Amino acid sequence: MSYTPANPVVWTEIPVRDLEKASTFYAAVTGMEMQLNKDGPQPIVFFNADKGVSGHLYEGAPATKGGPTVHLAAEGTVEQMKARVWDAGGKVVSDPISIPAGQFIYCLDLDGNSFGLFEVA
Repeated sequence: MSYTPANPVVWTEIPVRDLEKASTFYAAVTGMEMQLNKDGPQPIVFFNADKGVSGHLYEGAPATKGGPTVHLAAEGTVEQMKARVWDAGGKVVSDPISIPAGQFIYCLDLDGNSFGLFEVA
């Protein structure tokens, strides 16, 4: 196989039970403005992105036991992110994990979806 795309991930979708609550949660934990869109077959909420890969929330059945993990850029330090996750009703399920590019934490949202928050080095 020789296919090597510039970005192997092209889009993310996170299923949530309550679109409004989930939008408020992700806005609180990331510091991003969330954008409601009703142009398609069902309302969705986009993560605000200037460029690069993005995604959206949609009302659907969340995976059991976390499902795939989407890592999100977030405002501030990992310690600030952790506090915002707890304050917004989510759970932080790991200590900060350092890698050369920065550090991240694993979390669970209001529906039990697994996600990571990333702080650039």
